[in-house]
Amino acid sequence: MIVAKEICLVKGVGVHKAKLSSFELALRDAGIACYNLVRVSSIFPPHCKIIPVAKGVSKLHPGQVVFAVIAENSTNEANRLIASSIGVAIPSDRSKYGYLSEHHPYGETEKIAGDYAEDLAAEMLATTLGIAFDADKNYDERKDQWKLKDEIVATKNITQSAIGNKAGLWTTSIAAAILIP
Repeated sequence: MIVAKEICLVKGVGVHKAKLSSFELALRDAGIACYNLVRVSSIFPPHCKIIPVAKGVSKLHPGQVVFAVIAENSTNEANRLIASSIGVAIPSDRSKYGYLSEHHPYGETEKIAGDYAEDLAAEMLATTLGIAFDADKNYDERKDQWKLKDEIVATKNITQSAIGNKAGLWTTSIAAAILIP
């Protein structure tokens, strides 16, 4: 059984005439291009902790199969705003699992995209914990309600935005949660 004990959060941007190459350059910018990435769904494992990127990648080896939750977005439209965001919601009872969310919008600033991804993760966690939520309330109102119940200990996000290359080259943004066994 493979269960991640640590997670590091990374982000990057790449620009190239080929879409695939812009993705590769975004992976390089994020420091994760040398791994064989396997996309997984969005569970933050029990007892897992978030560690700095340098510490996380020091535990990995080039060519290693690495599980990751990845948000990516690409455009070849000049000046188009893109973003990729991973939201994180961790329960106060660390023996329970939390959530990671992926969000990859067009036209949203880094702050708006990050807040939305964080909100998605917190909402998924709240519903599994049986905490009611009102979808019409904004995230800050719900976050205060959830934290008052002492069920959700932390939420955060990592977000990368980018503006489409003025010459029409492919621009790719990525954000990822790298799961470290």
